[in-house]
Formats: sequence, C-alpha cells, structure tokens
Amino acid sequence: MFRKKKEEPSVDDEISAPPMKPFSKKGSHSPSRPPIAPTFNHETPRRPSPEIPRAHTRQAERISSGAQDSKQLVIGRDIRLSGEITSCNRLLVEGRADVTLQGAHTINVAASGFFKGFADVQVADISGHFEGELVAHDQLIIRAGGHINGSVRYGRIVIEAGGKVSGDMQALETVATGEDGAAIPAPMKPTMKS
Repeated sequence: MFRKKKEEPSVDDEISAPPMKPFSKKGSHSPSRPPIAPTFNHETPRRPSPEIPRAHTRQAERISSGAQDSKQLVIGRDIRLSGEITSCNRLLVEGRADVTLQGAHTINVAASGFFKGFADVQVADISGHFEGELVAHDQLIIRAGGHINGSVRYGRIVIEAGGKVSGDMQALETVATGEDGAAIPAPMKPTMKS
C-alpha cells in the first residue's frame, strides 16, 4: 500500500545544452539564425496557341483601366437589356442582350451570355450564344461551347473545337483601300425584322 515512489528524473536533467564556445573577439558574438528552408515554386509552363488568341479573365477585364475602358459596357449575369447601344467601344455580355450594336470595336459574349440582334464590330469573341446578324470586320472567334445562329460576315475566322455556327456564313469582300493601303470591308446594314 505504501510504496516508495520512484524518483522521476527532472526536466532539467534530461535536456542538455550544447557546450558554449569561447568568443574569439570581444563583442563578436551574434545569435545564430535558423537555416531558411528553400521555397518550392511549381509552375506549369504554358504555351499559347499561335492561331487562337487567349481568352481574358472577366476579373482582369473589369479591373483594367484607361481611356479605352471608359466606353466599356458590361451586361452582368441575370441582367436583361434591350434596345440600341451607341458609342460603346467594348461590350461584354454575361447576361441577356436583345440589342442593336453598331460602331463598337469588340463584342465578347461570355459562356453564360446570350446576345440576340445585330452587331457590327471589328472583333467578335463568342463563348456563349449569339442569335441574329453579326458582322466582324477584322476577326471572329468562336470558342468551344460558343454557338452562333443567323447571318455571319467576317474578315478572318477562328473556330475552336466544339464551337458551332448555324445559318448563312460569308467572308467579307473588300471594296476600297484606306490611306495606308489597307483594305476597308464593305459596311453592313441591319436587315433583321423586329
């Protein structure tokens, strides 16, 4: 019942400190620093496709600023817009647009976007659905999952695997040259009935 307790070694006895080294010069002692572990930075190299321009992220598009972006219109998700859009440099459709767009530089229909109407632009980048008349004087890009139904006129076209076009499709014919000798495509007028 009454046993003699075994003496437990104290914590101080178990831990032994490394021996102290004498200083070689007075005041030259500095505390040692723990070694710094190398950091591992793993990045997968990406090679952009020479034919298909890379899609921009929505956040980068919204954050970027400058004089050109002052004429940018974003139709967000769950937004429905109908009418005529004028004096717009760049249109990004994430919701639904039933509009006429003339004189814009770029239209970008996101995967969640639906555009119905007429668009006369320089560059069209379609990831969602486009229904109606589209004139892309410089370049038309149809991304995988993008679908165009209607009349399409283009200067150059890029269709990713999975992109679809239904309807009338033609390359633009050039009718004149500008001051720099570049061809100017024939202007198109909307022919859709309301």
